[in-house]
Amino acid sequence: MTEMVANRPEVAQSRAGKYLTFRLGEEEFGLEILKVQEIIQLQSITRVPRTPDFVRGVINLRGKVIPVVDLRLKFGLDRAEDTERTCIVVVQIRHADGMVVMGTIIDEVREVLDIPGASIEDAPSFGASIETEFILGMGKIGQSVKILLDIDKVLSGKEIQHIQAASA
Repeated sequence: MTEMVANRPEVAQSRAGKYLTFRLGEEEFGLEILKVQEIIQLQSITRVPRTPDFVRGVINLRGKVIPVVDLRLKFGLDRAEDTERTCIVVVQIRHADGMVVMGTIIDEVREVLDIPGASIEDAPSFGASIETEFILGMGKIGQSVKILLDIDKVLSGKEIQHIQAASA
């Protein structure tokens, strides 16, 4: 069934577009550029008690308090020391209650790529116990593969509500 979806031209075209690519550890990921509000230098983050480990805390972004999520920890990667290349990608996430502005900590911004739909494949199936619904697809760029994220699905609705309550 997954192969049939991948071969439909309208599905391929719906995923085509510009992606901000970035690095987490040794892997490269991409976010739809239209979901990215801005990229800012890492700044002082206020830790909020009783939030999940992957929630680094909150920042003051031009007078608005926004939550900040460490994507390394959310994806189960090892914690890493922040460097001069570590930054916050501010994204707009759509969920059941509307739009949420949130910061995501990444290791390093790479580039903006225009990826055609024909170069994006569905995420491979790893079995029922492995959750991959947050992967929009796998972008094939030359000999490399970029994991394209559906940022709206990286966090569950319950996680977003919990983070919003903590940053309120």
